[in-house]
Amino acid sequence: MEKSCTLLIHFDKGTPAIANEIKEALEGNDVPAKIDAMKKAIMLLLNGETLPQLFITIVRYVLPSEDHTVQKLLLLYLEIIEKTDAKGRVLPEMILICQNLRNNLQHPNEYIRGVTLRFLCRLNETEIVEPLIPSVLQNLEHRHSFIRRNAILAVMSIYKLPQGEQLLVDAPDMIEKVLSTEQDPSAKRNAFLMLFTCAQDRAINYLLTHVDRVSDWGELLQMVVLELIRKVCRTNRAEKGKYIKIIISLLNAPSTAVIYECASTLVSLSSAPTAIRAAANTYCQLLLSQSDNNVKLIVLDRLNELKSSHRDIMVDLIMDVLRSLSSPNLDIRRKTLDIVLELITPRNINEVVLMLKKEVVKTQSGELEKNGEYRQMLIQAIHSCAIKFPEVASTVVHLLMDFLGDSNVASAIDVVVFVREIIETNPKLRVSIITRLLDTFYQIRAARVCSCALWIIGEYCLSLSEVESGIATIKQCLGELPFYSVSEEAEGTDASKKTPQANSITVSSRRPAILADGTYATQSAASETAFSAPTVVQGSLASGNLRSLLLAGDFFLGAVVACTLTKLVLRLQEVQPSKVEVNKATTQALLIIVSMLQLGQSSFLPHPIDNDSNDRIVLCIRLLCNTGDDIRKIWLQCCRQSFVKMLSEKQLRETEELKAKAQVCHAQPDDLIDFYHLKSRKGMSQLELEDEVQDDLKRATGEFVNDTDDANKLNRILQLTGFSDPVYAEAYVTVHHYDIVLDITVINRTKETLQNLCLELATMGDLKLVERPQNYTLAPESSKQIKANIKVSSTETGVIFGNIVYETSNVLERTVVVLNDIHIDIMDYISPAVCTDAAFRTMWAEFEWENKVAVNTVIQDEKEFLEHIIKSTNMKCLTPVSALDDECGFLAANLYAKSVFGEDALVNLSVEKQADGKLSGYIRIRSKTQGIALSLGDKITLKQKGGS
Repeated sequence: MEKSCTLLIHFDKGTPAIANEIKEALEGNDVPAKIDAMKKAIMLLLNGETLPQLFITIVRYVLPSEDHTVQKLLLLYLEIIEKTDAKGRVLPEMILICQNLRNNLQHPNEYIRGVTLRFLCRLNETEIVEPLIPSVLQNLEHRHSFIRRNAILAVMSIYKLPQGEQLLVDAPDMIEKVLSTEQDPSAKRNAFLMLFTCAQDRAINYLLTHVDRVSDWGELLQMVVLELIRKVCRTNRAEKGKYIKIIISLLNAPSTAVIYECASTLVSLSSAPTAIRAAANTYCQLLLSQSDNNVKLIVLDRLNELKSSHRDIMVDLIMDVLRSLSSPNLDIRRKTLDIVLELITPRNINEVVLMLKKEVVKTQSGELEKNGEYRQMLIQAIHSCAIKFPEVASTVVHLLMDFLGDSNVASAIDVVVFVREIIETNPKLRVSIITRLLDTFYQIRAARVCSCALWIIGEYCLSLSEVESGIATIKQCLGELPFYSVSEEAEGTDASKKTPQANSITVSSRRPAILADGTYATQSAASETAFSAPTVVQGSLASGNLRSLLLAGDFFLGAVVACTLTKLVLRLQEVQPSKVEVNKATTQALLIIVSMLQLGQSSFLPHPIDNDSNDRIVLCIRLLCNTGDDIRKIWLQCCRQSFVKMLSEKQLRETEELKAKAQVCHAQPDDLIDFYHLKSRKGMSQLELEDEVQDDLKRATGEFVNDTDDANKLNRILQLTGFSDPVYAEAYVTVHHYDIVLDITVINRTKETLQNLCLELATMGDLKLVERPQNYTLAPESSKQIKANIKVSSTETGVIFGNIVYETSNVLERTVVVLNDIHIDIMDYISPAVCTDAAFRTMWAEFEWENKVAVNTVIQDEKEFLEHIIKSTNMKCLTPVSALDDECGFLAANLYAKSVFGEDALVNLSVEKQADGKLSGYIRIRSKTQGIALSLGDKITLKQKGGS
């Protein structure tokens, strides 16, 4: 039998005290020193020391002490010492403490009596407890409630011992009498708990007899009543009706703990819409009435579970759930929005969006630190609403466009991505969105937001007025040309006076030069001055946002500006009948593009233009000088078609995910539906009738499934020993969130009894064995189930190894059977997951651990190699299928997975087919922790060669 642990104290004081020092302190008369010595002795015992020499000293010098602290420590000491020998018999010296315990049970001080009774609850030795029973029973009638409540628990503990029913035959009768007369809430609760645990029929009878007064009972007793109801209804589902009425009556209890337990019990016992609605309403009330954030998070988890199984009921409560957005905690707000977004229907979408709009407006007024992050969450939620229900897009898109210039860049990026998607999916809003975007473009300060907004302007400015406004807006935000000037500075001339209209930076130098005839002359060098001219925008003076970003060296944005101007000019050629105006716009665009190119090649900026941006800008110049029909089609049509294709794939992916979540096991069309409630001749309440119907329908549709999947379990059994070994062992490995459970079956294949059989395990890696091995006795040809718990501290590959040791009567030495190693694969910890491209890029930039694995495989097809890596790593490919189409000899894809610990695993695969047909490239793994990056890299290195 495994030993139970009733006391656990952390001890990290370094070198343990010497036993002799403890002994000397216990023998002295100094009470503080004695207390300190007792604490040290208890610590040493808890850390595996035996200290047998201290027992007699404690009996002689500690038992007579009258100090309450010493007496409490004495009971803790007696609680943890070994009281039996190897054969399970009580040690003779334990009899010495019985008289002291009896005296304590009759002590005039109530505290001494109470703590002694509590100590008896943790004793399992019948020989020690039996002489104390009369004293325990006397305390059931003590005047002090503290003693009575602990006496009841002591009676329950004694009654639960292997021979307890013989020692206390009439215990249930006594406790039932105590329950009927007791007035103290805690003592009454303990009495009912004793009946519930040891005489369940009596507890049920008492509950049903006093069913009308349950709502008036104390909180502690009501909690035990709910626990009893759960137990009874699980064993006998036919009696649920009368107990559910009790639960419904307790939903109005003053205690929030009781209300929460009532709601949880209702959900676990009943599927009736009335019961689920009552539980959901209760959760919503708790969500609004409780101030503790942890309580709110727990209640939101319960509501999320209800949303999965009873969505129709939760839809009606969506506005009640939304009210929890008033909490300032971001985790609560995030969970609330996640729940609400899955409960949106055409009936409630307008109310939800109106509420979200109000919350967005609130974030503008306050200056709270988290307002930007909260606003980003709201924008993403509104984005989801507008995509699911396009009819509400018009009511929110213009509001959100005010945040394009938000100081929170992430929030502004979400807005511009939302606008980009809405303008494509809602053609009716195109004109108003373009007009508003052109009016507010000057407010945008982030380069990424500017790039996306410029793309929208280039693709969706279609009419003559829109194209001309788009070109004018870009010119206005770029400011006056040139971006910098080159001037000859003569001696004594101040460059700043030459350019009074600019905030200029002048780089000049004057040095002597040697002329041809050998004389000296003063030479002035050319200076470059960057103009950051103020720009008048709608009557106000503001610096051009595009100009500022360009002068800061952002040439990727410069390339986007060039491409946008090129698209606008190409479209102007189609909609403008006047060739003179077209030529004028073309020359102006060329001047701007060439000026950016010159700026990139100047020495004014800290770094020159990069090659990629330079090539794109040069390409724009060539297109404006000579444009063919094929090129025009690519620039004006194909880019937008690619975007439409990306949106359709995104929508398809989301639809597939929803189908996968909603997939249930359906019954065959000709299966018999057995309505059990129709067989009953007794009258049923509305609640019972609904509950039975729901259970019948679930049973008919196959929602009631077994908890264990035998076929799956068989596939996960690992053989630990050979068939010819005297002891056969096999293990079923279950990986939970933070621990691994080994369910090991040990079979004695011999004709002899195996004594002191012990399963010894050891681990390698970040694994830790929780329990010490126990000794067992195994009869001939019998089996034993042994469970071992192993704690996991990180996501990485680990190894469990060990052996089985046993003794037989014929062999004097211990026999050892070595077990096969159990490899805990990282694949058991990670599972495929999905995230947005923006989230992937953000994590890729933030994560510090990277493992780079070179491609080394016999596979010669890029897509086949990608599929092999996906299968080997149990990851999800985020790159859409359309991006992997066609044959170009090169493939790049992003893979993503999450571990059971919530860790993110990112993989980027880039391969290229060489001239000889072989694949080359790299697989890069990034994660926040080192373990997952290294283990995943090892897994890929091991697996990438195979698969053909």
